[in-house]
Amino acid sequence: MKTNLTIWKSIIPLFGLIIAAASSIFIWKAGMNFPLIIAVILASVVAISCGWSWGDVQKMMVNGVTRALPAVFILLVIGTIIGSWIASGVIPTMIYYGISILNPSWFVPIVALITGIVSITLGTSFTSIATVGLAFMAIGESLGFPPALVAGAVISGAYLGDKLSPLSDTTNVAAALVDTDLFSHIRHMLWDTIPAFLLSLILFWVFGSFEAANSTSRIGSEAIDLIMSGLKDAFVIHPLLLLLPILTIFLMLKRVPALPALMIVGLLGAVIAVVVQGISVSSIVQFMTSGFIITTGVGEIDSLLNRGGLSSMLGTIGMLMIATALGGILEETGTFEVLTGKMMKKVKTAGSLISATLVSTFVVALASGAQFLAVILPARTFVQKYKNMNIDTKNLSRTVESMGTVGINLIPWSVPAVFASGILGVSAWEFIPYAFFIYIVPLINLLFGFTGWTITRKDYSQEREPAHEERKVV
Repeated sequence: MKTNLTIWKSIIPLFGLIIAAASSIFIWKAGMNFPLIIAVILASVVAISCGWSWGDVQKMMVNGVTRALPAVFILLVIGTIIGSWIASGVIPTMIYYGISILNPSWFVPIVALITGIVSITLGTSFTSIATVGLAFMAIGESLGFPPALVAGAVISGAYLGDKLSPLSDTTNVAAALVDTDLFSHIRHMLWDTIPAFLLSLILFWVFGSFEAANSTSRIGSEAIDLIMSGLKDAFVIHPLLLLLPILTIFLMLKRVPALPALMIVGLLGAVIAVVVQGISVSSIVQFMTSGFIITTGVGEIDSLLNRGGLSSMLGTIGMLMIATALGGILEETGTFEVLTGKMMKKVKTAGSLISATLVSTFVVALASGAQFLAVILPARTFVQKYKNMNIDTKNLSRTVESMGTVGINLIPWSVPAVFASGILGVSAWEFIPYAFFIYIVPLINLLFGFTGWTITRKDYSQEREPAHEERKVV
């Protein structure tokens, strides 16, 4: 017979995860897989102690992992794209022209801005990180910038688009779950997104200018010339190769589903590698499977380009599956409801409501590591509370997006952070301090909650009427 889950039992898996993660990072040096497994074991023990059978727990884990399967397939395809785009000369061409055009003093903010534009256009952070983001990492490394700083700029730009684009899955889901119009939701997010991104660009300019001033001591113009000449010797470099990234943007604008679109551009990269670069079919298959491998005699080029492949994604996928299995147990045992229930009783003002929403979303993100769960569960939990307090639910959708879509990257074992780390070659612990956008956005929402700025009310007793008036929360 199932018994109610208590607050003390519900925090055991989360507490165990935090302790194990800290131990793994600072003592064991063993990554995040083992801490997540410890949390899964603790969550399973708690579930069984409350009356669920082992069979029930297994189904919970399977359900959690099942939700991650679309992301798994996309990760596998992105691994092959990286291999084929390097072999085809697309990424080397982006690196070559990027090095020759970009001014080091403005390099870091430009990284964030261009990645943001691409991400808004594509509607997906993953694809923008794996394409232009990867190219910017290589350019930054060749210019002597710290990888963590460049990765922070890439991630900030990528999640600007993931938050604002009408093509983004999380943006559409957040609006739909709280019964608000998609474009009303997007317009309302401009209040936190634009200031946060502008502040981020200023910080990137400050940090980037400092690094640019010192980069000449780390890497001179002769070294840059050596990289550019080495790229031209190893690949056919031509502006027409940039048509493949443009085609990727076009397919996304035409709303071609992500997986087929990515498969198309991955295969086209393979064809270009064979036709333009003269690579054999067997070699391109190996590159798409195990990653691109080249020995040019220029160490910088080899370190920039020897990466990618389907197999490079397997570690990321393994962590993703463990994290979502944990999320499945915690969701279906009602852990999230127990944790948020205590907070809901203390919510009396708009400020406390926004704070409770942010904390709850962070807890879901911390426990599950899954973007969709971090958006869906708090949105479903809090929507009636917002209506009862006559606070427009677009405030809810904006708040859950600020933490569930963007702020989730603050958690090193979350799916987005693990993905970015695997693609960009920088650990989450290194890039998080520099990904300014991911923590400025939630902080601005917290400020809005307590000041009442941009928070609007709506009389839900009249919600069936065709029109309503909005006014500021006092």
